Amino acid sequence: MGPRAPQPTEGLGWALIPLVTIGFGSPVSFLYAAVRRRSPTLGVAAAGYGAGVIGTILGFGSGSAAGVLLGLLLFVVTWWVSAAHALSARPRVYPRPDVRGQMNEQVVAMARQRRSLREAARKIVAEDPVLARELRIGRPDLMLRQFDDGGLIDVNHVPPEVLSRLPGLTYEMVDRIMQSRSQGGGFISAEEVAVRCDLPPSVVSDIAEYALFIR
Repeated sequence: MGPRAPQPTEGLGWALIPLVTIGFGSPVSFLYAAVRRRSPTLGVAAAGYGAGVIGTILGFGSGSAAGVLLGLLLFVVTWWVSAAHALSARPRVYPRPDVRGQMNEQVVAMARQRRSLREAARKIVAEDPVLARELRIGRPDLMLRQFDDGGLIDVNHVPPEVLSRLPGLTYEMVDRIMQSRSQGGGFISAEEVAVRCDLPPSVVSDIAEYALFIR
């Protein structure tokens, strides 16, 4: 499954609550946002809009012209300010997913999966070499190969163009490995390859991760 794409409508319903409820829903919506984002600032906003709503209700119910006027003023201010605030705060309350970070996580997961495939393939080679040859483990050069071995390369049998895929190997190193293989037979480990072919120690671990030595 790939990374979740940003949803342009995510949080839009929340942002419209103060507008469609003519401000009366703003305290609850901003309290929810404060809890969601653990934001004291949004909590203060929720309290402020709550005070505005209460003031509106008390003003309208006061029975005096001044009280009604004050209630009307608080109503308008609470409604439009909370509506504008919600729309501007929406990106913070519902931030877009970190797509790049999710892609990195997916790449790491895939790399770990490839490693587990290599481990499973090595187990088959150790326990049943005949089956390993039938599955063409370590032989990406062969046709009709369906078994996924995680990118293993059988150093003792692959052609030089496939051998060159091993990390850290130069064409000169590949030539030395091919010459040593033809003269002295196959190898049993990456360490033996390094010794017989005079390879630098730095490439041994890279070779060992992907190399296979089927005799």
